[in-house]
Amino acid sequence: MFRALGRFLVRRRNLVLVSTLVVAVAAAIAGAGVFDRLSAGGFENDEMESARAGEFLLDNYGIGDPNIILLVSTEGSVNDPDVVDAGLEVGRRLADDPDVEQVVSYWTAGRAPALASDDGSKALVVGRILGDEDQVDEAIERLSEDFAVTDGDPTVGVGGFAEIYRQMNEQIESDLRTAELITLPIVLILLLLVFGSAVSASLPLVIGGLAIVGTFFVLSVIASITQVSVFSINLTTAMGLGLAIDYSLFIVSRYREELHGGADPHEAVVRTVDTAGRTVTFSALTVAISLSALLVFPLPFLRSFAYAGIPVVLLSAAGSVVSLSAGLAVLGHRVDALTIFRRRPPETGEGMWHRIAVFVMKRPWPIAIGVTALLLFLAVPFLDLTLGLPDDRSLPKTTSSRQVQDAIREDFSSVEAGRYTVVLTDVEDPAAADSAVGDWTEDLSALEGVARVEGPAGIYAGGTQVVPPGPQTLAYAAEDGSAWLAVVPSVDPYSERAQEILEAIRESDAPGTILVGGQTALLVDARDSLLSRLPLALGIIAVVTFVLLFLMTGSILVPVKAIILNVLSLTATFGAMVWVFQQGNLAGTLDFTPTGWIDLTIPILMFCIAFGLSMDYEVFLL
Repeated sequence: MFRALGRFLVRRRNLVLVSTLVVAVAAAIAGAGVFDRLSAGGFENDEMESARAGEFLLDNYGIGDPNIILLVSTEGSVNDPDVVDAGLEVGRRLADDPDVEQVVSYWTAGRAPALASDDGSKALVVGRILGDEDQVDEAIERLSEDFAVTDGDPTVGVGGFAEIYRQMNEQIESDLRTAELITLPIVLILLLLVFGSAVSASLPLVIGGLAIVGTFFVLSVIASITQVSVFSINLTTAMGLGLAIDYSLFIVSRYREELHGGADPHEAVVRTVDTAGRTVTFSALTVAISLSALLVFPLPFLRSFAYAGIPVVLLSAAGSVVSLSAGLAVLGHRVDALTIFRRRPPETGEGMWHRIAVFVMKRPWPIAIGVTALLLFLAVPFLDLTLGLPDDRSLPKTTSSRQVQDAIREDFSSVEAGRYTVVLTDVEDPAAADSAVGDWTEDLSALEGVARVEGPAGIYAGGTQVVPPGPQTLAYAAEDGSAWLAVVPSVDPYSERAQEILEAIRESDAPGTILVGGQTALLVDARDSLLSRLPLALGIIAVVTFVLLFLMTGSILVPVKAIILNVLSLTATFGAMVWVFQQGNLAGTLDFTPTGWIDLTIPILMFCIAFGLSMDYEVFLL
């Protein structure tokens, strides 16, 4: 089949190149608006209990979790008259903003101690920005500029999850752009060193550009149907460039070898497609299958990488096998034009790689055992893997949201933004509801790590009622008999203790049916949701990879060996990731703050992408 394809490409080379150009231009025009259609969110799904709790609160009470925090800091006391006036003005301005509701401040909540720092020099104004993730992201960018005050007394810092995620997105996008700007010239230099010819070195870059443009068009179409994360763009450019170079390098190298072996250009193209083209096709399929496993996960954020990865892999392969081969048929011997230096390919039996291969083949068992032992040793830290969600500590210490959250962690006894929202419905005994809710609220407030509990029965702290029921508690109960409680922790919402509190709330003797929301609930629900789909994803990757390698080689042992070796190398990679980023080794050298956990989406992304790429090279070697 591939030999027939090679002959077709030689005969219709001009038609293939013109068609490629037309399709590329059309894709570039149609996909130009892709950036406006992508989302900054995608970290939740409607199946999770935390999401259902949030939806219930929004539909029945018109409220949601606070996502913006203003930290008012003074050199004196937050009770000084000037600071009181300034704090009230900040709260009024925030409440008057059309995109914000549920604004509460230290000065409007009866000077609640929980909203002031322990030393009395800082106080909080909290609120909720309305809308979906993209609308919140757009609003917080404006609010951050409007409310941040860095000079004078008092100062105002902008924090909360909305600002954290906005600044995190900006930081990631900036870092990735920097990485791409550094990578591109290095790649070009390496290609020139490999080929020694400007024409040969430019061909992989052209194919990479075609793959990226084509994928932008595909993403634009998908984004018009479902939510697609903005970070899919970064995967598109990274994999589009990397795989196109990978595959094109393989094609061009094989073509030049055929030319140097005495074949005429057209026969060299046919042989190249029949050999390297076949390998590239199988390789691309293994990578695409690994990425397709991301589609089984419920988070739009993860699925977005499959939406980007699958087309960019297939387009890279198609461009390399079809368009590049047609271009080589046109170029002929001119593929070596604009030679910068002449590089004689080593003869069989020469060169460093030959010597390495001979050394390994003479000592297969000692080397196999030694390398396996090393990989297992590197994988040991992976046994300590802890999964969490990214927080402000992923940001540089100079960012405003990081400074606000650091101050809350160090100077405040409660974590307002980490509160659990507990929805109560279907009360078992409506006649005794008030008493039952009061007892339940008292029990929850006595949990270790809980600062206070607010609800229709009043405000409780440490198992004791500190504020009796009154007008301020009416908002916690609805006419249909449902109610909700705000359980405010004194611990980090992503900590192990916070997760234990969540479990205790969900297993508590509630007087009805409960749903629990909040940041801790989001973490636990998202983790459970992803881990429940993980066996299916791994099964898809293993089975399909086995079948593809079996079809390619006709062997049962070779696919089994390939899967085992790739899993072994990946666990060593995961072990290194845990050792460095979770446990904090090299934190000083790499200048980051360890949180004690790894973002729960990272291992899944790494496995699907890295497994596909490692199998890619396995296919090349075979």
